[in-house]
Amino acid sequence: MGTNISLNSTEKAALLLLAVGQDRAASVLRNMGPKEVQIIGATMANLGAISSEMVDLVLEDFIKQIKDETGLGMDSDTYIRNMLTEALGADKAGSIIDRILLGANSKGIDQLKWMDTRSIADLLRLEHPQIVATVLSLLDADQSAEVLTLLPENMRSDLLMRIATMEGVQPAAIKELDDMMEKQLTGSDSVKSSSIGGIDAAANILNYIDGAMSEEMMEAINENNAELGQEIQDKMFVFSDLSSVDDRGIQTLLREVSTDQLLVALRGVDDALKEKIFGNMSKRAAEMLRDDLEAAPPTKLSEVEQAQKDILGIAKKLSDAGEIALGSGGGDELV
Repeated sequence: MGTNISLNSTEKAALLLLAVGQDRAASVLRNMGPKEVQIIGATMANLGAISSEMVDLVLEDFIKQIKDETGLGMDSDTYIRNMLTEALGADKAGSIIDRILLGANSKGIDQLKWMDTRSIADLLRLEHPQIVATVLSLLDADQSAEVLTLLPENMRSDLLMRIATMEGVQPAAIKELDDMMEKQLTGSDSVKSSSIGGIDAAANILNYIDGAMSEEMMEAINENNAELGQEIQDKMFVFSDLSSVDDRGIQTLLREVSTDQLLVALRGVDDALKEKIFGNMSKRAAEMLRDDLEAAPPTKLSEVEQAQKDILGIAKKLSDAGEIALGSGGGDELV
């Protein structure tokens, strides 16, 4: 029976936390962000019946990963820098390293991530636009997108342009952000600028904004700076672009996506993408999904768009982790 057990990474994490006991699980959850806690908690609640074989499988997998871990006993910052530099190369890893380590030492930003988006928008509404753009660059893209939609319409395109053209945050700007948050993010003026923001960040935020509002913001940006608007547009990744992901990447993505999500997200997409999905499933699973799509009642467009955004969010996380490559041609990275 053990060979028939199939759990994705989230389910394994949830099952492991259930297995280690309430106190230990609570200690682990305290070190996670709000999204991770919500996802893990929901998965724990939906696991259903848990067999001893499932527990054994997850524990064996966890122990194997711990044994393979090479970072134990090292300074964590050093380990992160070395690991990402080796994996991505110095140039590509630089901005990621700065963002990770800045975020890791930032109690203020961590506090914002636990706040509801309406409260964040209210907090930022009267701040200087450059401070707002900096904060949005430091939040997760989907959270930034929600905050942006709650800010006054006349601010949105300007903020997105500021994010897209942001090359780094100088110590003085970070100090201004510290004052607003009443938390200290950095230690001294000797701290180098941190590589946050940029075209990728702006495009990624736009990916999480509803189509009509996203189009309005892009029109405003194009009117002000057509070249910048084109650069942002080139970096955006929409659901239909999953057709450009290679078969291995699609298979990795499908392991993390529920059948219910896929059933809703595939409503109304072109046949090429559907065939791409079907072709990377088992024959039986593909036939069942085809039948379900044909038999399913009409679905609200908002629900379809939300399911597609959820799947794109999973794809983006897998891309950030280096497990799949988004985009075509293998040369240009899309986010």
